[in-house]
Amino acid sequence: MTVNRRKKDVKQRGSHTHGWGSKKKHRGSGNRGGKGMAGTGKRGDAKKPSIWQEEYFGKHGFVHKNATQVEAVNVEFIDQNIEKLVKLNAAKQQDGVFVVNIADLGFDKLLGKGKVTKKLRVTADYASAGAVEAVKSAGGEVVLPSQAATRTKGVKVLD
Repeated sequence: MTVNRRKKDVKQRGSHTHGWGSKKKHRGSGNRGGKGMAGTGKRGDAKKPSIWQEEYFGKHGFVHKNATQVEAVNVEFIDQNIEKLVKLNAAKQQDGVFVVNIADLGFDKLLGKGKVTKKLRVTADYASAGAVEAVKSAGGEVVLPSQAATRTKGVKVLD
């Protein structure tokens, strides 16, 4: 016949040390030298070879507190994929001009890599000077809607 026993910690209630002798012996992680990677300093010689492989010591890189990620797209990508974008209703064709808003595609900035073979009217928050020139040379235009609002703060056409 099995005997239902109480758990040890229940039995030890009120015993002040719970069977560990002195109060000092079972205080917590300090009793075993710390938690996690503790003890890997100057005298943690046994752990050092494995720590060196992980590049644990020192600071690596930095994170700028005001940094924002700008998602960019080249005019080459838009020129090559404009028919697909029209089929997906991400762009329109009006009077022989393809109209696309790159913010709808998840991009912020238009870059000038590649050739433009079609007439495009691209709306973007930001555009490089090369991108504006590439689109204009093909007979299109780049619309920067926030340019008028920020003329006092500086030019919005970025390189």
